[in-house]
Amino acid sequence: MPTRSPRTRALAALVLGCCAAVSARAADVALARLDCGGPPAPVSVASFSDTMEHPELTLQLVYSCYLVRHGGRYLLWDTGNAMDGSPSAPKASLIEQLARIGVDPAAVEFVGVSHHHADHTGQLASFPKATLLIGQGDWEALQATRAPAGMSAGGFAAWRAPFAPWFAGGRVETLSRDRRDVFGDGSVQMISLPGHTPGHHGLLVRLAKTGNVLLTGDVTHFHENYRSDGIPTWNTSRADSLASLDRFRRLAANLGATVIIQHDPRDVAKLPVFPDFAR
Repeated sequence: MPTRSPRTRALAALVLGCCAAVSARAADVALARLDCGGPPAPVSVASFSDTMEHPELTLQLVYSCYLVRHGGRYLLWDTGNAMDGSPSAPKASLIEQLARIGVDPAAVEFVGVSHHHADHTGQLASFPKATLLIGQGDWEALQATRAPAGMSAGGFAAWRAPFAPWFAGGRVETLSRDRRDVFGDGSVQMISLPGHTPGHHGLLVRLAKTGNVLLTGDVTHFHENYRSDGIPTWNTSRADSLASLDRFRRLAANLGATVIIQHDPRDVAKLPVFPDFAR
């Protein structure tokens, strides 16, 4: 048999790689929204604008989480409020909701968190076997040995508690690049959108029928702020927040994406009611 030249071998590898990519993209990708709690009544959103734009506005907000099914693999995006018996707790835990569709917690391969705030990480520890995907800036913040200014020692301990399985050696991937292609075929991508926190991310999900879907994390919280570049008073960087909002809008426009503002029930309702999936 004749020996292949380096150029021929390289071409063959390229063809095989392209075939593998096409095969991967053919995987069935679906997206479900999960109930992750939320304030029981409308709340004042005055502090969500550092320009005092909404002094009298109250809105009903929600805490939402999402399950991405990629063939037989799963990514859980955010984990909402803890099952702590508070008025903001969900009616059913994530484990109970996943049981409705026959998904065992151990089958969740990845848990991606948009950022480290408690309303996005409350049930994180229910999935200790999953690989945690988190922005590097947020992971570094969690490594602090003392509470940040303005946070009590008890509050600091509670903030870090959901991450205990990964502090103890669980698989964690800290994200420092612009994007993380979760399944390796471009269908599900975590996108760096810092500003709300140092390592904040959003999520792009490409669906065959629905088209592109962009989940905001907390790059914005509700329609009114999204339209006017509203920046919460507690964001870690105003400049980064504005740049991330601009990027997010451009992505949405260029991709023709459906935008899901995760705290706004007007957007969450764009997706089917669980246990149905968008495809």
